[in-house]
Amino acid sequence: MAFKLNRSKNDPMSEINVTPFVDVMLVLLIIFMVTAPLLTVGVQVDLPESAADSLPDDQEPLTITINSKGEVFIQEHQVTFKKIVPKLLAIAKNRTDTRIYVRGDKTINYGRVLEVMGTLSGAGFSKVALISEPYKQ
Repeated sequence: MAFKLNRSKNDPMSEINVTPFVDVMLVLLIIFMVTAPLLTVGVQVDLPESAADSLPDDQEPLTITINSKGEVFIQEHQVTFKKIVPKLLAIAKNRTDTRIYVRGDKTINYGRVLEVMGTLSGAGFSKVALISEPYKQ
């Protein structure tokens, strides 16, 4: 028993056109791929500018952020000053050769940034670097 589809021009089309859907999904995929690296560190700080070259990215480093209020964050989690070293050692699995980036807001006292860096150096972390914004000409 064969069915014959007699469809006239006025009947609605029953197939769904997926081409616009695929186009929108590809555009969204590209947008998320571009913006995902920008969302790695969630603490908002106003970094100072520098003309120094950027460091090569061998592996993902740990990031310590000091915001404009002087609060210290490891990645996005706030920690007290006394717990910085124990938390970093736990995260780095007692490896003091882990690369650590320090992000300090440009409005805070330079001594606060040096205090954090000195604590890291005193704990044996040898790869500590400051992060700044690229210099705008």
